Amino acid sequence: MDAHQDFDQELKNIEGKIAELTRLSADDSVQFGTEIAQLEKKKADLEKTLYASLSAWQTVQIARHPQRPLLRDYIENIFSEFIELHGDRRFGDDHGLIGGFATIGDRRAVLIGHQKGRTVEDNVKMNFGMASPDGYRKALRIMKLAEKYRLPVISFIDTPGAYPGLDAEARGQAEAIATNLAAMALLEVPMLVIVSGEGGSGGALGIGMGDTVMMLSYAVYSVISPEGCASILWRDGAKAPEAADALKITAESLKKLGVVDEIIPEPLGGAHRDPRQTMENVKTALLKGLKKHARFSPKKLVETRYEKYADIGRWKNWW
Repeated sequence: MDAHQDFDQELKNIEGKIAELTRLSADDSVQFGTEIAQLEKKKADLEKTLYASLSAWQTVQIARHPQRPLLRDYIENIFSEFIELHGDRRFGDDHGLIGGFATIGDRRAVLIGHQKGRTVEDNVKMNFGMASPDGYRKALRIMKLAEKYRLPVISFIDTPGAYPGLDAEARGQAEAIATNLAAMALLEVPMLVIVSGEGGSGGALGIGMGDTVMMLSYAVYSVISPEGCASILWRDGAKAPEAADALKITAESLKKLGVVDEIIPEPLGGAHRDPRQTMENVKTALLKGLKKHARFSPKKLVETRYEKYADIGRWKNWW
């Protein structure tokens, strides 16, 4: 099977038939209730089978689904009083990484995150969620404001990676991300991170050093995209499924490795199938995390964060 072929095509075909029969049933002279019920049962059975044992590559496809909730969707549905801040005070305003002040529940916080678009025009404007150095410096400016006003930071990760263009390199892409990592390590306010879609490479790490790192159950998080890994190791992008398995990029794998702390459940089949439920699950997890970290002093936050990241990747000799 082609690496880029939709694995859930049969499910989509059934959903299409249900939609068509439902439309035809609007005419009182023709009823397809029995047929629709049979297709609904077939759909439910197929969903359970299909999503019970997804491969890493199939999970990547769900994480990249075009109807998956984006940061603006979360802002509109689980946050209130969002005041967006613009610009890095050096070069410009990156539309692929946004942030500002917001309220969740009864708690004030600072929000940053990658933003993709729904249309081609929006994606071009937002550079498909690939932030430039200006975006990471804007994020740093906002995080420093959070520290000044003693507000927690909430970070949403959804990016293929940092923008690799020549202009980004000329303005210090690697330096901007490295500076953010150093600043987040010493940030004296709680920082909660959610990988909501695709967490790619340094583009994700640039806003991703949290006291608690959460991942949606069908999200992915990796040092490089499966296609990029395959092109380097095998010089063949068609081997992306094999690369995805080797990279251990799924929520379950990363939880076992200690890279993420918590998995936020999604509806069967992915967030795009029930965005409202997904966003409620995210809100619940965030409020729980904010409450947990609110009791720590600035010194304790920094110490605990250091210990958390210093512990990742430890191994033992068994001989």
